[in-house]
Amino acid sequence: MQHTQHTPTPGTEPSRREPDGPEPVVQLTDTPAEEDLARIAAALDEFNVAETGVDDRRPLAVLVKDPGTGRVLGGMSGHTSLGLLFVESFHLPDELRGSGFGTAVLRAAEDEARRRGCRNAVLYTLSFQAPGFYEKHGWQVFGDVPCEPPGTSRVFMTKALT
Repeated sequence: MQHTQHTPTPGTEPSRREPDGPEPVVQLTDTPAEEDLARIAAALDEFNVAETGVDDRRPLAVLVKDPGTGRVLGGMSGHTSLGLLFVESFHLPDELRGSGFGTAVLRAAEDEARRRGCRNAVLYTLSFQAPGFYEKHGWQVFGDVPCEPPGTSRVFMTKALT
């Protein structure tokens, strides 16, 4: 994908730029720099803290490792913020599924979220991934959005941690 730039239509939104500064441009890219993504996330975090007075965003990961090599075999990553656990990624290789590792990972994440003061948790999964696994552990569907390929959907789920 090439970078595409757009200039907003004047008068459609109030300007927040410096009066004599250059006009910002809107640029579309599928190869964003990591530091640009970090800047956007940091700015959003700063805004949220200013609005709520709460500065509690922390990463959370539960790793399943090979004891001999220390290599990560699978696990869960996400974060906690404003009383919520956000599960962003969860994967176990086929050979570890159905052996209790998934339950142990999910339980560890939920327990840590409770220790951090979280009252609820949210995630999304794909219809062919693991909605049944999460439902078995008390998660409930609150939304379903069709996506590709046909017959597939994003399944949005939540769980009360209290």
